[in-house]
This record gives sequence, structure tokens and C-alpha cells, in this order.
Amino acid sequence: MKVFTTGQVAKICKVAPRTVSKWFDSGRLKGYRIPGSQDRRIPREYLIRFLKEHGMPLGDLEDEAMAKVLIVAQDQVLIENLKRELPAERAFRTSTAASGFEAGIQAESFHPDCIIVDFSVGHVEALQICQNLRRNADFADTILIALLPDDGSSTSFDRSTINETFKKPFDAALLAERLRTLIGAKKELV
Repeated sequence: MKVFTTGQVAKICKVAPRTVSKWFDSGRLKGYRIPGSQDRRIPREYLIRFLKEHGMPLGDLEDEAMAKVLIVAQDQVLIENLKRELPAERAFRTSTAASGFEAGIQAESFHPDCIIVDFSVGHVEALQICQNLRRNADFADTILIALLPDDGSSTSFDRSTINETFKKPFDAALLAERLRTLIGAKKELV
């Protein structure tokens, strides 16, 4: 559990340390005092909750507090369903890409925790996306989820590059919950 001093919280919130002390003393910002001292400590999850409740930017804490998901798909209905199930209020940030090229650019700039690849973009292209990401050491720990079409054809391929598969149609709420579990195992989501 990471904890912050009032000075560190003040820098994050871009306010004076005395302001943070007032928030703490009034009970709005939760934390604890060091025994035998007046020093205050604010646990990370309480700080993130406080910032969200008051509509303040998370700043550097955003990467720690949010699960970033890149959706590689062309089906707008699918994208909207996933975005609805992965809202910012539940600690998700989403980005989309419609092709392998876009997925590569988005992955480099967005640094997602999870990439969902809809195999409807094209079986070969989807496999290439997964293989290229796995070859890049920066994405070795990125969770890859494949959305496979239920068109009756057998989809046989090397699944070693993919963490999980979902066959379409699927329950978007179930996928969102699975993402929370998988990403939550890597980072503390608030």
C-alpha cells in the first residue's frame, strides 16, 4: 500500500500543504496520523477516491488508478457496447483502432493494460496484431483478448499469444468483469 505525505498530496493537487491538512482535519480526505507525531499520511486509494469525488485530475496517478483498454475493431455497435461496460466511473479508459496499423500507433502512445482484438477485422490481420505485440518487449505483460466470430468456421491458430478468447456474441458485462479481474491482479484499481 503506497502512502503519501501532505506535502506530496499538495504537489499532486497543486495546492498548499496547509490546504491538504485542512482537508485531512475536516475528515474529507481520509488517512492516519503517525503515532507520537502530528504527521499525516494518506493512503493511495483514499487519495484517488478523494480526487475522483471532487472532480480533480488524477495527474500522475491516472496510470496507476485506471485500467487502459485498447479496442481493435471496426464494428461500431461492438465498440459502443464495450465502452458502455468499461466506463471511466469504474476505473476504465478506452481507446479504439480500426486496423493493425492504427493498433500499433495507439499501443505505442496509449500504453494499454489490455488490448481487445476483434477477429472480424480479418483473421490474418488480427493474428498479426497479436504476434507483433508479443514480439515487442514493451507489451510482454499486456493482456490480449481475442473476440472470435461465431460464423461456424473452425478458427484454429496458435493461441499462445492470446490470454483469453470470447466467442461472439458474448456478454459485454462479463467481459468487463473479467478485465477487472485480470487487470486488477496487476494493478490496484480504485
